[in-house]
Amino acid sequence: MVWNAVPAAVGIRSVGRFVPGIEISNEELVERFDTSEEWIRTKLGIHTRRVARPGQSTSDLAVGALFDACGRADIAPDTIDLVICCTGTPDHMLPAMAAAVLRKAGLLDIRGFDINAGGCAGGVFALDVGVKYIRSGEYNRVAVVIADTVAQCLDPEDRTGHAIFGDGAGCYLLEACRDERGVGPTVMRTKPELYYTAFTERQDPPEGVPNRFSGPNYMRMDGGGVRDFALDVIPDFAEGVAKAAGTTLDDVDLIISHQANPTLLRRLIRALGQPEEKTVVVADRLGNTSGSSVVLALWEAVESGRLKPGDEVLLVAFGSGMSYGGTVLRWCGPEDFGVGRMEAA
Repeated sequence: MVWNAVPAAVGIRSVGRFVPGIEISNEELVERFDTSEEWIRTKLGIHTRRVARPGQSTSDLAVGALFDACGRADIAPDTIDLVICCTGTPDHMLPAMAAAVLRKAGLLDIRGFDINAGGCAGGVFALDVGVKYIRSGEYNRVAVVIADTVAQCLDPEDRTGHAIFGDGAGCYLLEACRDERGVGPTVMRTKPELYYTAFTERQDPPEGVPNRFSGPNYMRMDGGGVRDFALDVIPDFAEGVAKAAGTTLDDVDLIISHQANPTLLRRLIRALGQPEEKTVVVADRLGNTSGSSVVLALWEAVESGRLKPGDEVLLVAFGSGMSYGGTVLRWCGPEDFGVGRMEAA
């Protein structure tokens, strides 16, 4: 086998996104549950959320994000070497959702596999997996697609869950880039003692129906536990991530965190000692989209022009497990890709 020389740096060539078209307002939730628009708006900071339409699966959202990333980079999808899908809500337990994405996208000669990185932590964990495949020297272009339809896994009586969660997908398109740019060191941690802070609970099947492995699942979350974890653990962790990248929280240009909800996000940014305008908020319109929330916020930063080549961006994601990870990106421009890579036998 002939492998490419191992690249020293890996960058995000483009970011793709896909959010479903159905929008659920706070007023619609008030009609269904014993709650108020004011409570949702002030407690959570969410005004609307997007949810998949009937028959729209997680892989459908993932394909949309993949095509969006390819379009923004002006590259043909069939030039991708590997597709990695990160999800906690796959279409089926088997086969891998990556196979469904490749099939629906018409990419029949490309390999792919799934990872489950702990729900909302996937925005960083999955990125790290993709970066390592590029650094192996065996793959030149890797698509990391992070998609979830958590809003489809909610207890019909869970008013808070329906107020918080939305469905969405994001995609990182990764390639080798020039030195001094790209994805910095990634720091990852897990606190298994907080396993039940956020998890999906298996429901008993109807009488006489065998429970085939997983059965129906409902998302369960201890909102206070998530809040305390974010405010008690993430500030020191974020400082450590910045230090590992040779920078500081004051020096990074942008901080993009998992969008648990906008109210908590703003409290977290203040706990980091940073101004609110240094972050990006999308959950106010999209809801908590689990692992894709970091990618969707990054997409918005690029699309709005807030992110420019050379800028430093801190990514922090945390989710069930409790798992959490962070990295610093030194953002690339188009000229930072297409770097020469010598062939090595």
